[in-house]
Amino acid sequence: MADVRIDKYLWAIRAFKTRTDAADACKGGKVKIGQVNAKPSKVVQAGDVLHVRKGLVTFTYKVVQPTEHRVGAKLVPNFAENLTPLSELDKLRAPVESFFVTRDRGAGRPTKKDRREIEQIWDALDLQDVPDDVAASFGLSEEDEDDF
Repeated sequence: MADVRIDKYLWAIRAFKTRTDAADACKGGKVKIGQVNAKPSKVVQAGDVLHVRKGLVTFTYKVVQPTEHRVGAKLVPNFAENLTPLSELDKLRAPVESFFVTRDRGAGRPTKKDRREIEQIWDALDLQDVPDDVAASFGLSEEDEDDF
C-alpha cells in the first residue's frame, strides 16, 4: 500500500466531511498521532493511534489499515477501530442549559413577563447550595443572595 496522508485517511474513514476540514484540523493542532501534533502531510501506518478533537469531544481511532479512498460507513471498521471512551461520547449527549430554550429566534428581548419568570427561577435557586469556593470565584457571598 502506498503512503497515506493523515488528512486523506481521516476523510476516508469519515471522521471529517471534507478533506479540507481534516487538513484544517491538522493545521489547528486538533489531530495527534500518539501524543504528537500531526501535520496534514504526516503518513499514517497500521497500528497508529489517532486523537481527533472535534468540539468538546476527543475521538480516538486506531489505524487498522491505511486507505486514501473514501469508504462506506459499513466498511469503516475494516480500516479504523474506534477507541473513544464512553466518557467522551457522553459529552455529545450533555444537555445545554438555558432559560431561553423555547424562545423563538428573532423574538427580541425578553418581555416584562419573561423577565419576571426568569427572576422567579433565580429566586428558586438558593445561593447556599453553591459551594463557597465556587461562589467566591464569581465574587458572590451570602450577603449577595438578596440581589438575585
